[in-house]
Amino acid sequence: MKTLVLIRHGKSSWEHPVSDIHRPLKSRGISDAKLVCDAFLRADFQPDLVVTSPAKRAHDICMIFTNKMEISTKKIQINPTIYDFEGSKTADFIKSLDESYQKVMLFGHNYAFTSLVNRLGNRYIDNLPTSGLVMINFDIDSWADIKKGTTELMILPRDLKNK
Repeated sequence: MKTLVLIRHGKSSWEHPVSDIHRPLKSRGISDAKLVCDAFLRADFQPDLVVTSPAKRAHDICMIFTNKMEISTKKIQINPTIYDFEGSKTADFIKSLDESYQKVMLFGHNYAFTSLVNRLGNRYIDNLPTSGLVMINFDIDSWADIKKGTTELMILPRDLKNK
């Protein structure tokens, strides 16, 4: 059994004259990430590996989650392959994961993550919103064999705000 958690970066700011990779989170992006993380803590999930895009907005939300979840920095990797907006590079990256990892969290971008959620999970979503989280389980022994899994959990900021 393999488990993949995909988390889209938080709402980013366009106010600063910086390149895309250096764009920071807005205050809403920070608050939404904390809200989603607090809800995810109830799942009692501890990853074997955490991988984030090098983009500031993805890395920052990764740090919010890993700090709140008390995940060791030894489990965190920054990988430019995840700075992917289409999804095929991230899909190839997932298929190449070391078999010793059973539970993996990825922090990245759209459209890649919406595409992966729909390609790999069994619940369709129009758009994975910023700070959105999806957990998918796969009945496989090897990441290379990844196909359609079971969408076990979906946490979206808007659903938490309406409660």
